[in-house]
Amino acid sequence: MTEHPITVLLIDDQPMIGEAIRRMLASEDDIIFHYCSDPTQAMKKAQEVSPTVVLQDLVMPDINGLLLLRFFRAKDAVTRDIPLIVLSSKEEAKTKAEAFGFGANDYLVKLPDRVELIARIRYHSQAYINLLERNAAYKAMQESLKKLEIEKEKSEQLLLNILPKSIAERLKQGQNTIADTFPEASVLFADVVGFTALSTRLSATELVGMMNTIFSAFDHLAEKHGLEKIKTIGDAYMVVAGLPEERSDHADAIVKMAIGMQSAIDQINYDTGERFNIRIGINSGPVIAGIIGTKKFLYDLWGDTVNTASRMESHGVPGRIHVTEATYARLQDQYLFQERGLIDVKGKGRMKTYLLLCEK
Repeated sequence: MTEHPITVLLIDDQPMIGEAIRRMLASEDDIIFHYCSDPTQAMKKAQEVSPTVVLQDLVMPDINGLLLLRFFRAKDAVTRDIPLIVLSSKEEAKTKAEAFGFGANDYLVKLPDRVELIARIRYHSQAYINLLERNAAYKAMQESLKKLEIEKEKSEQLLLNILPKSIAERLKQGQNTIADTFPEASVLFADVVGFTALSTRLSATELVGMMNTIFSAFDHLAEKHGLEKIKTIGDAYMVVAGLPEERSDHADAIVKMAIGMQSAIDQINYDTGERFNIRIGINSGPVIAGIIGTKKFLYDLWGDTVNTASRMESHGVPGRIHVTEATYARLQDQYLFQERGLIDVKGKGRMKTYLLLCEK
């Protein structure tokens, strides 16, 4: 039996007609026959048996045959597309026209010739079965497209978790080499002091969970201040302001991030009973940014500004925000700083640096 066998539903109040039609179809092994003698139960019966064609009388007690046609053809009815063959004793052209006007697909005067009846049943049923199969194929296609769209959204979201949105868009447009120079940006490096000692007394799962708590707090701050997280390296965190979208307040934004990071560490210490500290270094100036690699690629930064920011962190003081003279020059009217004087900086020689005190 096929997925959609030919199924006939006869609606006629005369059992004699029902028996006659049953006998006509009895030798057709691929045709399933159902009979409904009560027209008021016709819709319910149709929902039960799912016919591929309906044979219906017009003159029946309790309900007008044309009205029943209208019920079958209602927009919200499950029967609205099922072929309807009117089987009536009336031969008038006006009656036939009315039946077609109410949605009949065909009209036969009963009792029809057996061969003709079976031919019409097969013709209309096959047309309906084809419609069902097309609808099923369309639905399957729509579901596949929806799944593809969901997977596409997941892939794009994953890409946005790795890359800035504007950079991801350029990659999607086919731009393979991405390298931009930004004349003004501020770079921050932060190192969690005490992480190494913590690793000796916590399990791997506990250790990773703790770092996830810390770095998730930092990620939230970066999003809050509109900054771009670049990467984490062990217990170090790198973030930049002023790219890939340029902004004139990059130095102020990065310092606000740094202050927020100190507060986040204090809150985590309060919640966990740990004694973490954070060493922060900041520098401002020109930066080169771009994509490196083809697998597990990374949006990264290069240039002296970046290297010097890293040195500010490594030569900094736990619990303090250590900045270069370049960053100090951009913020001296907004914040109070403590001059640290000249210090020896690896790869840079002697540099004048500053420790942030507070906002003015």
